[in-house]
Amino acid sequence: MAALMIQGCGSDVGKSLLVAGLCRLLTNRGKVVRPFKPQNMSNNAAVTATGGEIGRSTALQALACRTPPTVDMNPVLLKPQSDLAAQLIVRGRRIETRHADTFARDRSDLLQVALDSFRGLQREADIVIVEGAGSPAETNLRAHDIANMGFAHAADVPVVLVGDIDRGHVIAALVGAHAVLDARDRERVRGFIINKFRGEVELFRAGIETIEAHTGWRSFGVVPWLHAAGALPAEDAMALEHVGPVGSTARVHVAIPHLPHIANFDDFDPLRFEPEVHLEFIAPGRPLPLDADLIILPGSKATIADLEFLRAQGWHIDLQAHVRRGGRVLGVCAGYQMLGKRVEDPQRIEGSQESCSGLDLLDVNSTMTEDKTLRPVAGTELTSGARIAGYEMHLGATSGPGASRPMIRFDDGKFDGAVSADGRIAGCHVHGLFADAAFRAAYLATLGARSTGEDHAQRVDSALDEIAAALESALAIDRLLTLAPCD
Repeated sequence: MAALMIQGCGSDVGKSLLVAGLCRLLTNRGKVVRPFKPQNMSNNAAVTATGGEIGRSTALQALACRTPPTVDMNPVLLKPQSDLAAQLIVRGRRIETRHADTFARDRSDLLQVALDSFRGLQREADIVIVEGAGSPAETNLRAHDIANMGFAHAADVPVVLVGDIDRGHVIAALVGAHAVLDARDRERVRGFIINKFRGEVELFRAGIETIEAHTGWRSFGVVPWLHAAGALPAEDAMALEHVGPVGSTARVHVAIPHLPHIANFDDFDPLRFEPEVHLEFIAPGRPLPLDADLIILPGSKATIADLEFLRAQGWHIDLQAHVRRGGRVLGVCAGYQMLGKRVEDPQRIEGSQESCSGLDLLDVNSTMTEDKTLRPVAGTELTSGARIAGYEMHLGATSGPGASRPMIRFDDGKFDGAVSADGRIAGCHVHGLFADAAFRAAYLATLGARSTGEDHAQRVDSALDEIAAALESALAIDRLLTLAPCD
């Protein structure tokens, strides 16, 4: 069936958001739509119903299509563990850790995996909206590319290129991409979209004409700055640099250290929209704030490396002082493991270091093994009695005397996490805790803040509809669909 690929002039130009918006727009038009990203690189991941993991942005796009996410929607996922290595996930399962130099080699096996998954989605949909990664203009990566033009040619999918005007030089970005692409790749591009525009679109008419004249590509429209995107989970940790208080009525200060390999930071999105919560991610070089009521240690793709980084920043000293002052601490997944006495990685699965002392705030120890827990979960948070729902995504296991006071009881009768004797320090492996309005309200109440009780999932869904409506107005959708007719 029909397919259309959205590529970009660079990372963070808004490809993921535009694909999500197009998915919801076409779904609202009555089409059966599926998202697809052949290869993604991100530590923000989601768990499918079958226990596989895919990029969080693709899971959001599945939500935009009003369909459950599947591993075929993002068959190849790279999860960076360092500047030179990444965990390779294929169809939702960890295969190995690959060094950066291996990605300059033949990847035809992974391309075939991507093509097989893509063909399966085509058979069940009227149209598949495909998202590229990075930029096709990175010609040094072209020979073994499976994320952009390499995939587009193999799958015979038309491409629309996105330029980000907010960062500037959008004319140069699009014209420059045309200049460096080879003739076959240039021909694969059927037009372009200008994204993140602020102001009167007509004022950029001359710019559009310049791009069209230099490239021969046609414009499909100019997308305004989409404020509704702020309600959606971000894929890139760069977005955390802008996360801070959203109002002046905050009663509770929540601080989260921005670790180098932070993962699944969208766990805390629901807190951003609570008027009585001042949520901030603390950048390296800054101390953890003295006035924080709660410090959350987030998930990480490299637990030992990030624990050592935390110490190098002096954050462990800040954390100890916070605890002495009576502050609360919550660890999520790797953050929970860091709170224990020791983290062991005897097979060096996550990095080169075999072990590390923990923060010694909970009486537990963690050991990394090849076994990776990937599953949706539901249960009860035992201190508040509130229901929770989320997912587990972690290597190895955590155990010890502290686990005799668990934080979570799952509906299957199993337990997870640990809570200190005084109840001020707790941790568990469950991602997505704060999305549940009941738990969020109960937890914030213990900190002295009132929750709005708003349904976070409904907020996200409404934002997708708003974005779809904006794209319907800004883009020549029917003309865009002539590239991939799906009647």
